[in-house]
Amino acid sequence: MDRSALLLFPIWFPAAAGLGALLLPALRKERALVRYVGTALALTALSVVLIAFQGDLSFPLFSLTSRLPVFFRQDSVGRMFGLTVTAVWTAAGVFAFSYLEGRAENRRFFGFYLLVYAAVNALAYAGNLITFYFFYEMMTLLSMPLVLHDRTKEAILAGLKYLFYSLFGAYLALFGLFFVYRFANTLTFTAKGVLDMGLAEDNRGILLAAAFCMILGFSVKAGMFPFHGWLPTAHPAAPAPASAVLSGLIVKCGVLGIIRVIYYIFGAGFLRGTWVQTALLSLSLLTVFLGSMLAYLEGGLKKRLAYSTVSQVSYILFGLFLLEPAALTGALMHTVFHAFIKSGLFLCAGAFIVRTGKQRVQELRGVGGRMPVTLWCFTLCALALVGIPPASGFISKWYLCMGSLRTGLPLFSWLGPVVLLVSALLTAGYLLPVTARGFFPGEDAAEDARAGTAFPGDAAGNAAEADRRMLIPLIVLAALAVLLGLVSGPLIRSFSAVAGQLI
Repeated sequence: MDRSALLLFPIWFPAAAGLGALLLPALRKERALVRYVGTALALTALSVVLIAFQGDLSFPLFSLTSRLPVFFRQDSVGRMFGLTVTAVWTAAGVFAFSYLEGRAENRRFFGFYLLVYAAVNALAYAGNLITFYFFYEMMTLLSMPLVLHDRTKEAILAGLKYLFYSLFGAYLALFGLFFVYRFANTLTFTAKGVLDMGLAEDNRGILLAAAFCMILGFSVKAGMFPFHGWLPTAHPAAPAPASAVLSGLIVKCGVLGIIRVIYYIFGAGFLRGTWVQTALLSLSLLTVFLGSMLAYLEGGLKKRLAYSTVSQVSYILFGLFLLEPAALTGALMHTVFHAFIKSGLFLCAGAFIVRTGKQRVQELRGVGGRMPVTLWCFTLCALALVGIPPASGFISKWYLCMGSLRTGLPLFSWLGPVVLLVSALLTAGYLLPVTARGFFPGEDAAEDARAGTAFPGDAAGNAAEADRRMLIPLIVLAALAVLLGLVSGPLIRSFSAVAGQLI
């Protein structure tokens, strides 16, 4: 068998398994469903790891026209994205086994969870722009049921908002795709771009407008201002495992689209020094600051984390828009690190909610006495997100700042590090108080006990810590958030090599 056909397994297998979870009557029993989904996640993860060691692969599916083939291909960026998605998707899936235990809608959740996993894997291995766009739309439609899973009024409105924002962004990207098709030699992802430079220079104005529309369209999914409004609405409404993959991975599908458009379609050289770069850098820095400030002012834990995602993903976008090797290296690393960190934070929030019923930050006073392991995992992820050395977030933010300083751009070379530093301080201000109040509640704990709002435990008053199926994913993600910073050398070399190929 042609080993390139392996690319199909992490796409069709979870898709088939997801349909089975939705349709097979035998999976109405919860234990059978957990075993079925666990096996599907494990086999898909194994296939992604196996493919990662196969080098660059390519597998054609069919052709819409002679210039529009639909095919899959693994390259260095797709390999990185596929491995990151698999690690987080598996961890969140295991967490969901306990989080959703006893709910009647489990089959529907896990069915769509596997279907979205298949669509995201297809994005990782998409070989050209038309293949990417096809599965990008499919991923949006399949992930909407995860947002409105609870079927409350809030969840339904959040799902519709997510859908409308996503479709608007997709149509912006489609508008630009028409012009790329007209002026490019091919739509196949190629390092440093595919434009016919003769035609491109003669039509530079329209192509810059097309590039801006495409990047802005994919940035809707990435939550860049002014299209960030769906995140703080959708994340709190979705179940915690869905929030974790939405924040850690689904938004990164927009980031992946931007990487493909800038570095594999138009090329960094075509956009460098243009009004498009200036506008995108301005919007990304505004989003970094705005998201951090809104998170600092927000009292609800999941909504606070959603605003944090708005800010942190724009760190990545800022690095991509600088069009500089060190900044691109930092952006690629932060794509991976943020996936583990933010997914861990959302899963911790889910554990707090399901064990204590508390959803606001002020209500989590003293939670460390009841759930010490969960709060320690939250703390380690929070420190990594702030960028405290030697955690992973420090490494990626260091490269982003160094890349900004090296660009020589009159405004952004110094404004970028300033905004990133202010955002880091705000990040500490909205995450670390959860730890401080959780472990050191002070006199407030006595007041809670008198008011009857202390955290529930068992009949003997013992700790209400999350069970093992929740704790193991939390511990793994928190450990990765720290350890990837301690052993970042191979990642730095790998992503630096990718940046060197693209710029």
